[in-house]
Amino acid sequence: MSAAHPVTLAAVDPPLDPSADEARRLLQVELSKPDYHDDDLLQRLLDWIQRQIDGTVDGASSIPPLTWFAITFLVVALMVAAAFLISRARGTARRKGVEQRAVLSDEIVTAAELRARAERALAEGRNAEAVIDGFRALARRQIERGRLDDVASITAHEVAAALATEYPERRERTAAGADLFDAVMYGERPATREQALAVLQLDQDLAAAR
Repeated sequence: MSAAHPVTLAAVDPPLDPSADEARRLLQVELSKPDYHDDDLLQRLLDWIQRQIDGTVDGASSIPPLTWFAITFLVVALMVAAAFLISRARGTARRKGVEQRAVLSDEIVTAAELRARAERALAEGRNAEAVIDGFRALARRQIERGRLDDVASITAHEVAAALATEYPERRERTAAGADLFDAVMYGERPATREQALAVLQLDQDLAAAR
């Protein structure tokens, strides 16, 4: 019998540790921690990613350049994804905070006065102010008519929810008006002339409803 030839095993690159899927899972777990809900969030996340890299480096002195390139690419991708998730989370937090803010200010003013102020702002091209005073006129008018309770801390969405019971056929328009008011008043977003006109028209329609 002829001697058996030795079997030569091809060298296999060591696996990426952590793998792409595992790194994504670890990132999601890390982001869910309460510690990441402050202004230093991005730096904390970068520190965590650096710890993952350091852990890989400790036992990976023989990893070939191509695998290191893959690790670098993965880290950059994670950082981009993390920045996106952070911006989304902060945006959501801001929106949730906005919904708890009051519609009416401390000033003593009637619905008619607020309406006139909104129309004047619209005529002068100050669309954001027209939206704010227009929705406030809507809320104050419904308080004057007894359709809303006169509560100083009432929010735009509480106004919309209460008026949805009184005027169910205008539920969607009222909710949209509340969203717009919050976005403009507390989210500092611009408003268009068409949006301001829609709020004023809603106020008019609700005033005419029986």
